[in-house]
Amino acid sequence: MKPVIALVFAGLFAVSAGAQTATDPEVPTLFLPADMEDLSEFHWKKRPVLVFADSEDDPAFQSQMELLREQPEDLIERDVIVLTDTDPGARSPLRLRMRPRGFMLVLVGKDGGIKLRKPRPWDVREITRSIDKMTIRQREIRDAKEKSGKIFD
Repeated sequence: MKPVIALVFAGLFAVSAGAQTATDPEVPTLFLPADMEDLSEFHWKKRPVLVFADSEDDPAFQSQMELLREQPEDLIERDVIVLTDTDPGARSPLRLRMRPRGFMLVLVGKDGGIKLRKPRPWDVREITRSIDKMTIRQREIRDAKEKSGKIFD
């Protein structure tokens, strides 16, 4: 199982490297495998988007990953980290907890709560609109405006 995880990680690293620009090496890694016990390392820091499928060849999975790669800057701005799991046989702790049936997209808030589950791919615009409606995100936007001196629009 460890070689499979290493292979998946290597493949995703190559994908995430392609999503980053060559002119900006400081762009944070956006795509990671979902091979962790839980999401506690992201609590209050990141908004995990979990993408589950039964195979990397799943058309919905491929479509979802293409949609996410189209606008990585919008996801990075909202502290999103994308975690993928395409191996139901590995029975990862996150897969066992989320119990996807085939393809599933899950948006988790910074507070660790599941904010939405979708059985079909969503584009970045739909995801970011959902995030922007969250109370914590509203506070982040307000704080950013105050820091920049733009208290009133």
